[in-house]
Amino acid sequence: MPNVVGVRFKRAGRIEYYDAGDLTLEVGDLVVAETQKGVDLARVVVSSEQMLATDLQQPLWKITRRATEEDLRQLRSFRAREADSLRRCREKVARHALPMKLLTAEYTFDGSRLTFYFSADGRVDFRELVRDLAGTFRTRIELRQVGPRDETKLMGGVGRCGRDICCTAWLKDFSPVSMKMAKNQGLPLTDSRLAGICGRLMCCLAYENAAYSQAKHRPPCTTGSPCSWGLTLDCLPSAASCPHYAECVSVAP
Repeated sequence: MPNVVGVRFKRAGRIEYYDAGDLTLEVGDLVVAETQKGVDLARVVVSSEQMLATDLQQPLWKITRRATEEDLRQLRSFRAREADSLRRCREKVARHALPMKLLTAEYTFDGSRLTFYFSADGRVDFRELVRDLAGTFRTRIELRQVGPRDETKLMGGVGRCGRDICCTAWLKDFSPVSMKMAKNQGLPLTDSRLAGICGRLMCCLAYENAAYSQAKHRPPCTTGSPCSWGLTLDCLPSAASCPHYAECVSVAP
């Protein structure tokens, strides 16, 4: 079995599995890894001892080497240029009169590629802009259009719970969220608070949906005997938000 580890290129990005070769890597180590668009810096988040055979997908990309202090110095140097690069790109977007909203600029750790993320209502012909940017920054340029959810993931923010929004902090993939989930949990369907910063339904509606569905399909009590808090056991499916719900469930048939 190959020496395989899981790495992330971004804080809440997907875990991708790589062949570490002869390297002995621990969780938290920084490495230089191959990608479809060159090499980039990644952090080990799953060690080889934690790998399952079912996690492996062939063929595997290879980890080139451990990151060195020089790699980290380069990374800091190019990260410091991103704000100015974004400003200059915005000036060129205005000059070309393109209907796009620039979000962030991102260099690879060695400066071999500069990616600009943007949002727009429709398709944008930015070929002239790319040529202009390549002449200005003297590196490979990529413009990537993202949707509302990915825009919020890039920009970050604080949710109604008072914590960093899930997609920025830890959520690696967006799961489908529907109004049916809100209805299943007895929430008002016209409430604007169901929408997150991105303007779409909040991802957290999906977190407890399975528990609500399970509660609604629990067989009702035939006796209707009251619980200690005055609720009858046959009303449990509609009492999922009761603070004593766990105790009621423990005596449900």
